[in-house]
Amino acid sequence: MDLEEFRAFVGVVETGSFLAAATQLNMARATLRRRVEALEARAGVPLLERSARGVVVTEAGAVLAARGRHVLQEASALVASVREIGREPVGVLRALLPMGLPPHALTPLFAALRSAFPRLSLQLRFSEDPVASALEDVDLLVHFGPTGPAGPWLSHEVWRLREWLVATTEYVGRRGTPKSLEELTRHEVLAWAPPGEDPRVLPTLTGESFEVEPSLISADVHCLRQMVLAGLGIGFLPDALLPDPGVPDGVLVPVLPELVGRSRGLHVVVPAAQAGLPKLRSILQHVRAFAERSAALRAG
Repeated sequence: MDLEEFRAFVGVVETGSFLAAATQLNMARATLRRRVEALEARAGVPLLERSARGVVVTEAGAVLAARGRHVLQEASALVASVREIGREPVGVLRALLPMGLPPHALTPLFAALRSAFPRLSLQLRFSEDPVASALEDVDLLVHFGPTGPAGPWLSHEVWRLREWLVATTEYVGRRGTPKSLEELTRHEVLAWAPPGEDPRVLPTLTGESFEVEPSLISADVHCLRQMVLAGLGIGFLPDALLPDPGVPDGVLVPVLPELVGRSRGLHVVVPAAQAGLPKLRSILQHVRAFAERSAALRAG
């Protein structure tokens, strides 16, 4: 097995052309093409089809590309695990987060990590669907459960969120408080769009579902919450039950909490090969401790 052949092939699949892949990988196009052809010869079946419109992946190529990504991720994790054995948390931690995490939660968490590990820096990227993103250069992935990435990853639930309808007292005072699901259809509904789910379908506590026609759909939880706070509608979104900076208690109230809602986990996922590294082990401990302190504060 030649990892550079895999890297070249996966690059072509992800970019859609030899030129784009060569540019992305900082590799001569002739070298890249030679490595892809060597992998095809090793596989014994065509992996790519060339056409006037570009490169098309064959069925065999699609299967190999999916597995190739996992091979590259695991190889990268294995090298990192050997390099960092016995070391304290230092260097760069590359984290991929879902869009819309509240800044007032991330800020104290970052401050706590920097205080505990001054030689550790963080590189944060955000995605609407972290699980479906390219994960070769990721040390830590955060996502809303329940399904994590395929391959050798270990998942840890660090927070339990309540997903429900909320609105401001000003909005319900002006528009009225819906007393039933039917009355909800006459209101402005702002709906969160989690990956792979239909935001027009709200879950009920009895396990059934109810369809609505939202006036706004977004994958960004924080953006939706700010619009709810502005009195623009009733929002269905995950709620960590943390206070909003500058917003007095009681401004947001639940709507139909006895009918609509569910519980959803926030998960931290790390490559299995790196799970025992001091850097990731310490990070996970601090994230859990932060979540427990936050839960205690909101319970109190």
